[in-house]
Amino acid sequence: MNQRRTVRSRLERLAREIAKFGAVGAMGFVVNLIVFNICVHGFQLAVVRSGVIATAVAIATNYVGNRYWTYRECDRSRRSRELSLFLLFSGAGLVIENGILALSHYGFGMTSSLADNIAKNVVGLGIGTVFRFWSYRTWVFRALPAREAVETAESFLATAPERAGASERA
Repeated sequence: MNQRRTVRSRLERLAREIAKFGAVGAMGFVVNLIVFNICVHGFQLAVVRSGVIATAVAIATNYVGNRYWTYRECDRSRRSRELSLFLLFSGAGLVIENGILALSHYGFGMTSSLADNIAKNVVGLGIGTVFRFWSYRTWVFRALPAREAVETAESFLATAPERAGASERA
């Protein structure tokens, strides 16, 4: 029975993580879609260049959302390592996403606006999102070991009165 409860709690945590990651990703999708179409139709930039710009802007948006909401309870002790890995795996996702766009647009000759948006924002982004979810949770936003998480929570609670007093004085 206890093992069943453990499996269930892990699945519930995973479902919450996927939901939060999906919400952040949905916001990134909207940013990506808008910036991509502004670059292509507003500034008449090449589609792959527009795709790279749009993906880069979405990556910045997604980092903030994932760091401060989806994975806020994860290890924060090595921020530069985290950011470096985030950029590395996001860059790989960028290549996946825009590689599919380039293949569709230049390789298969599907050059309509609809075809470009489907290749980039449906197929490429879909495959890139699966890769990013796996890499972020595996390598970037690493969970604290259970003992460290308890110690962190205890130290946070122990210093709460001090922080409250400091904010009242400020």
